[in-house]
Amino acid sequence: MEKFQDLDIYIEKYGQDLLDFIPSLISALLILFLGIWIIKIINRLVKKFFDKTEYDIALEEFLANIINWGLKIVLFVLVVTQLGVESASLVAIIGAGGLAIGLALQGSLSNFAGGILILLLKPFKIGDFISAQGVDGTVKEISIFNTKLNTPTNQLAILPNGKLSNENIINYTSEGIRRESLTFGIGYDDDIRQAKDILLKLVTEQEAIFKIEDKAPIVVVTELGESSVNLMVRYWCKIEDFWSLKWLLLEEGKARLEAAGITIPFPQRDVHHFNLEKLRQ
Repeated sequence: MEKFQDLDIYIEKYGQDLLDFIPSLISALLILFLGIWIIKIINRLVKKFFDKTEYDIALEEFLANIINWGLKIVLFVLVVTQLGVESASLVAIIGAGGLAIGLALQGSLSNFAGGILILLLKPFKIGDFISAQGVDGTVKEISIFNTKLNTPTNQLAILPNGKLSNENIINYTSEGIRRESLTFGIGYDDDIRQAKDILLKLVTEQEAIFKIEDKAPIVVVTELGESSVNLMVRYWCKIEDFWSLKWLLLEEGKARLEAAGITIPFPQRDVHHFNLEKLRQ
């Protein structure tokens, strides 16, 4: 009989606690389902907003994920609080967990922070040709942890965003135009003015080279070298014409100088041999 009496006491005690808990449970479930529905609506509105604007694709995905997970965390806190867990204790647990995760993933968090800086400051975008960390290539993908470059030899280079955001970056594409300087060496016995006229005529014939006043092509003597007088051909052009012009001018410049009888000397040294025995006599 005593066992049955104890059972009745437990049922009465915990049954009453269960009945008291049911309203909180129902409220928590209602908040959960309503919150999920609201989050879906907000995500749709965010997607429509990004579709109407011209943000970087990687930045759009990152911001959309941040908003989505932020709303889910807020919903989780609301639901758990409704079930009776103190919000202060819950925040302390989340903070401690975040600290532990942060200490365990220091390198990844550095890349994460670097990715945020790159996406916000936009030192480069997809399709730009850049030089960073000793690697040259076209930006193929910008993710939150790393950036992928396609090198001129069609190799995939993956650069961590942590170092990338803190080191020097050269963006060859962002300005839309580039200046190039080509050097041609001629012999000391050749006519400098004639060589300059030949090279200047060559560059001015190219329609893709800018002729405007502050960016007009020039040919100047830059150095009296050991075996040659060095002439520099300096010009401006659009990014898309850069390499084709460079290859054309190097080849055609050499051909025209040689056709005019102007030599293009190679490095050489004069060696003088002395007979020490004759000198001693």
